[in-house]
Amino acid sequence: MVGLVDTDSFAKWGAHLLATAPADWDLELRTVATPRSASPEQLRSAFRGLDRRLAHLRHDPPAPNDVDAVVEELRVDPPDAVLVSLIGPVAELVIDEVHRRIPDRPVLVSGLPGISFPAKWKGIFFRARADLFVLHSHREVRAYDEMAREGGVQPHFALATLPFARSATAGASASASATVRDSVVFAAQPSVPLERADRALVVQWLVATARQHPEWRVVIKTRAAAGEHQTHHEEHPYPDLVPADAPANLVVESGPMAEHLDRAVALVTISSTAVLEAAARGVPALTLTDFGIGRHLINEVFVSSGLEGDSVDLVDGRFGTVRPSWMRDNYFHPTSEDDWQQRLTELMARRDAGTLVDRAPARRSRGGVLRRAWERKNALGSADRSALGWLALAIGAPIRTVKRLARKARALVDPPEPVVVAAPTSQRATSGRSEGLGDRQQQLVSGGDPG
Repeated sequence: MVGLVDTDSFAKWGAHLLATAPADWDLELRTVATPRSASPEQLRSAFRGLDRRLAHLRHDPPAPNDVDAVVEELRVDPPDAVLVSLIGPVAELVIDEVHRRIPDRPVLVSGLPGISFPAKWKGIFFRARADLFVLHSHREVRAYDEMAREGGVQPHFALATLPFARSATAGASASASATVRDSVVFAAQPSVPLERADRALVVQWLVATARQHPEWRVVIKTRAAAGEHQTHHEEHPYPDLVPADAPANLVVESGPMAEHLDRAVALVTISSTAVLEAAARGVPALTLTDFGIGRHLINEVFVSSGLEGDSVDLVDGRFGTVRPSWMRDNYFHPTSEDDWQQRLTELMARRDAGTLVDRAPARRSRGGVLRRAWERKNALGSADRSALGWLALAIGAPIRTVKRLARKARALVDPPEPVVVAAPTSQRATSGRSEGLGDRQQQLVSGGDPG
């Protein structure tokens, strides 16, 4: 099985999902050159903690290679399966190229990294031709199954335990028990919240927390250093919003999340998947709801999790622990309920027997050669140097610009209201049912069982 990755989040998810494949499978991983390909340092961070088959990647991450070269390698020596862990437009392009160029094609597996609830049509749209689409909770599978059927796509979703939500003992490093726990870690996201004023407000809360608790390091954990790309564009990076008079114990750091959790007394975020990593380790956490709860914040899934809170909870040092009643339907189901490996094995058997059936694309019309060239140029950017791609860009870019300006004009006249499904909530509202830092912090610091 070969994994293909590009951005930071897809590299981390793809490599760690690949590493959960059966121990007797041969695994390879390759990086595809795209406009947002992860840097070598991001890849080394993403590849921390892989099994023996992929452990070498952390020290020697594969250099990005262009799509045509990658697909040619797959054509010359077809593996049994390919994990397409790529950003949407690139995933669609690679899946289409494999279908067109490899007669005895491998089984195509795809999916989305991290939290994927509520269901996203674009996620289905770009990966409709994959043979298997991996999701990470029963709730996600139900939501995507329903959306696919409504959109005329035959469901092809399988369940896998999110690699970052595995057991606490699997997640913690060997040296974690000897590490001093002194950090409250804020897991930054590039586009949640989106507006500069909201992001500046988050920084104010973190500054206040650092001042209120000089015994802690308050860490703004970023996913990329200056100049590095991320899966989603970050218009207002948090480091740029930190005031000059911020206390010395407020710091900005990058690096593997696992290493930050090794010394964390708590994890704070709006909706980052890192909160699941923290919960798997028994580290207290807080999902900030000050901006509401809704699709645009990717935090609907945390309703009734026991982790919801607000800025007052943060500054007071009041954090939550995940509720058992929430866990089974949301990322912490028993691994015995995973079916992705079984279904993948069945698909590989069909491939060997010559009975693997190609799935229909969600895109009903590809618009001919020029449209295909536009999609390729849109997916690969400067990594596509074909003459036809430049021609498609010259024709398509002005049209896209006009459409974007029209959407912005409509938004100014009639601004859309974000769909908020619930009002802000706090740990104080559920103090009788949730645990603050207190005993849990003492348990973590003393090396007790965090599970």
